Amino acid sequence: MFGDYNSFCEDDSLLAQVLDTEHTRPRDAETDVKAAGEFVLEGLPSGIDQRKQDNSSASETGVICGGDTEHGFQTPENDPLDNKEDLGDSLLDELPSSQLLYFAEMRQPSTGSERSAGTKKIDMSKCSSLDKIWRASSPCPDSEHKNRSTEFSSDLKSDSCKNTSLKDHLKNALTENAKAQTLKVSKTKQLKEAILSEEICVARKAIGSSSVDIGPFYGLPSKVKDLFWQLRGIETLYEWQHDCLTLECLQQRKNLIYSLPTSGGKTLVAEILILQELLCMQKDVLMILPYVAIVQEKVWGLSNFGIELGFLVEEYAGSKGRFPPIKRRCKKSLYIATIEKGHMLVNSLIETDRIGDLGLVVVDELHMLGEGSRGATLEMTLAKILYTSKSTHIVGMSATLNNVGDLQKFLQAEYYTKNFRPVELKEYIKIRDTIYEVDSKAENGFTFSRLLNFKYSSNLKKADPDHIIALVTEVIPKYSCLIFCPTKKNCENVASMVCKYLNKEFRSHREKEKQDLIKDLKNIGNGSICPVLKQTIPFGVAYHHSGLTNDERKSIEEAYSRGVLCLLACTATLAAGVNLPARRVILRAPYVANDFLKKNQYKQMIGRAGRAGIDNAGESILIVQEKDKHLVQDLVTSPLENCYSNLLPEFTKGMQNLLLSLVGLRIAVTQEEVYNFLCHTLLGVQQQLLSKEKSLSELVKDGLESLIEKGLLTVKIMEKDQNSKTALAITRLGKAAYKGSIDLSYCNLLYKELKKGLEGLVLESSLHLLYLATPYDMVSNCSPNWMIYLRQFNQLSAAEQTVADMVGVPESFIAKKASGQAIRKNVDSASVNRLYLTFILYTLLKETNIWSVSEKFNLSRGYVQNLLTSAASFASCVLHFCEQELEEFWVYKALLTELTKHLTYCVKTELIPLMEVAGVLEARAKQLYNAGYKTLAHLANANPETLVKTIEHLSRRQAKQIVSSAKMLLTEKAEALQEEVELLLKVPTDIPGTS
Repeated sequence: MFGDYNSFCEDDSLLAQVLDTEHTRPRDAETDVKAAGEFVLEGLPSGIDQRKQDNSSASETGVICGGDTEHGFQTPENDPLDNKEDLGDSLLDELPSSQLLYFAEMRQPSTGSERSAGTKKIDMSKCSSLDKIWRASSPCPDSEHKNRSTEFSSDLKSDSCKNTSLKDHLKNALTENAKAQTLKVSKTKQLKEAILSEEICVARKAIGSSSVDIGPFYGLPSKVKDLFWQLRGIETLYEWQHDCLTLECLQQRKNLIYSLPTSGGKTLVAEILILQELLCMQKDVLMILPYVAIVQEKVWGLSNFGIELGFLVEEYAGSKGRFPPIKRRCKKSLYIATIEKGHMLVNSLIETDRIGDLGLVVVDELHMLGEGSRGATLEMTLAKILYTSKSTHIVGMSATLNNVGDLQKFLQAEYYTKNFRPVELKEYIKIRDTIYEVDSKAENGFTFSRLLNFKYSSNLKKADPDHIIALVTEVIPKYSCLIFCPTKKNCENVASMVCKYLNKEFRSHREKEKQDLIKDLKNIGNGSICPVLKQTIPFGVAYHHSGLTNDERKSIEEAYSRGVLCLLACTATLAAGVNLPARRVILRAPYVANDFLKKNQYKQMIGRAGRAGIDNAGESILIVQEKDKHLVQDLVTSPLENCYSNLLPEFTKGMQNLLLSLVGLRIAVTQEEVYNFLCHTLLGVQQQLLSKEKSLSELVKDGLESLIEKGLLTVKIMEKDQNSKTALAITRLGKAAYKGSIDLSYCNLLYKELKKGLEGLVLESSLHLLYLATPYDMVSNCSPNWMIYLRQFNQLSAAEQTVADMVGVPESFIAKKASGQAIRKNVDSASVNRLYLTFILYTLLKETNIWSVSEKFNLSRGYVQNLLTSAASFASCVLHFCEQELEEFWVYKALLTELTKHLTYCVKTELIPLMEVAGVLEARAKQLYNAGYKTLAHLANANPETLVKTIEHLSRRQAKQIVSSAKMLLTEKAEALQEEVELLLKVPTDIPGTS
């Protein structure tokens, strides 16, 4: 049967070579494995054998062991990935599957009693290829990785191999070749995955050791270094980044705060620490970011890393996120969350006793601890982590920190800072026709720089007294420029004014791309476009503020990033919200709305000047009126504002909310325990500064009494050792409130309205349910247009008018308001305003077009967009409020689940699966759907190059990000289903009758 079977080299029979070798060499049972590796590899063609030897240095180990460069980011001359691919294509593809399985079988370890004491180690140089074959055919799980040595030993020989000749083994293998099916998974891919897995194993051991040399890239596999180069174009780290990553406190897993100026490269350090935690420490990570837009941007940016390195990226923003998150079997998760969602996530992990799964928490913009209710929420989150988990590592970063000592004490953290910027920033102040350079060492804060000789006509000087056009035309269109304006209206006026006096030559710069942008914006508005944008975009100018829809903002940001737009007139929100740097930044006035600029805000704005890798300099110019000169002197010479706790000023969203959740999560159940916890907060550190009238213990007592009065907490007596002791317990309403993150100031009102809804919930349309999901915090800022209100009221069906009566808004009241008549009857203005907002949402869900709805209600489309986003988030909170603790509200669970989904996306049902992908908004979803990409699976398996050719105005970078985000979301959903299957099939440990 085997007599005619020739070797790979087509000379003598392979079996004949084996028999000859067995006769000429004494058969030693202890060297069967070695012989198997040598003989099979000798049978390969000479070219393959030559490649094997050429690549021996790369293939012997799965990780680069050489010394690190200064920054740990130099590209190697011979890319190890290329060598590994060579090996996979040449060696593994030549071997049939049964032989791979045979080698894997031979690798199985024998029992300790069967191992010979005199067993010798296998020659590494001859068996490295055999090791790769085994890895490809049978990658080891994590538990084996942790204990497996990087060298072979004779322990790998199984007992069954001892008494069987190599000839018999090969006969069996060749027989099986005829039966074996080809492996469905590429052997090359298997080999790559096995090598990466091996590198992670080595990195895991290295990062846990006390050695200074922790691997090829800060304790991470070399593939991570390659990914930063491929995906980000980053080849070398800055010196401060290298120093920060090698800090002793990080090696000892101490908490860290680090601070550098804007654009210094802080985020890259955080991302490397995140990857260390996910891959090496095998722990989940939470990254807290301030805004939804930044969360989505970060999900985009890290999805590719997740796909390549085998971890999940989960978005927790707006109405997205599971509480508690799914407990994964194998893969670790990176949760990217807003401040509010991060708090809910931490609560759910503490409640399910899984807070220890969280290995690292990264907080961007740490200075937000001092900003209102969001700062209070962030403080609660960090305090709970510190108190409940000693193994969770906290890293905070910011460009604007002052009282770092208080923050260090609160977070029990080390501090690292550098005054580094990759691009030099020059600050200027303009007063009348004179520009001064900011110099903090000078007596008045700035020194004389130059006198502008503006040759303006009288008309131009009247239209542009601050010489903005001259300051702008010095840099555009070759470079980019940002103009920060105090108000939204001012942004639009400045953009229009600049274009009015620009030369026509500006229109010819990238003209086609500007026309494409206008066309794109028209598609977003279903044929409508803002007249200001229509006028300014041909000149490369646009405005950017909250009055734009999400789709419009995204299109304008992308056009600016590509250089199609060279000038943006924007509000202060862009400084903290989106990463859009410029060559020159102009501050139109030292105000945000009517408030004088704070030092932190000023630093954030001017920090946008200077783009690393693009500009060699950055400039900021603050335009000042003579009356504000002294205030500006204080601004440039004063230190950054201190960061103070907001638990006291934000009483219901701060202190009371914290006390309620402490008892609900059983972190503290007595007044003494609550006080002890409060001592470990930022408020506890700063209590002598912030609470001069009352002591901290008195504040705790008052807060608990208030919660008991509201029916959210109760007191019960516990008897222990004949001594009575009072303990706090949370009521069902209280538990629902903290789980839903409901503001305690309207918690009882929400409960009453939901309860009343059960008596006669009108389900003919979604109007009644929408009213219950309309956010309370937008009611006070609502000013109804009474004629529009009456018109909408008259369009209601009989059942929908019943809803208006139920919530206490009679038609007669609206009619009298519209006609200007006197109102005698007392009607709750909050209910009236809330129903008006509900009408806007109701119209929006029916028409799914923000433009048409904003025109119908005479509101800015940005206001309508904000209302929609807030309603989706609040609906999600109400859903959590009703979900578990309040059984009487069981009917709301299914209803609010669907409503939340519709409010989140506000599109036709068929587009929802596409819009679940991070970064895909309505306009893009329509394009994809019309091109035939109708499901998540379509996008996950799409070819980016085909997408670029098929979808208008889609760059290659965006196409790759869409595909990687879709793959990540599909993987996350598949993993969730697999978790559910395994949970269902798991055998219970408490089956009756079993021991």
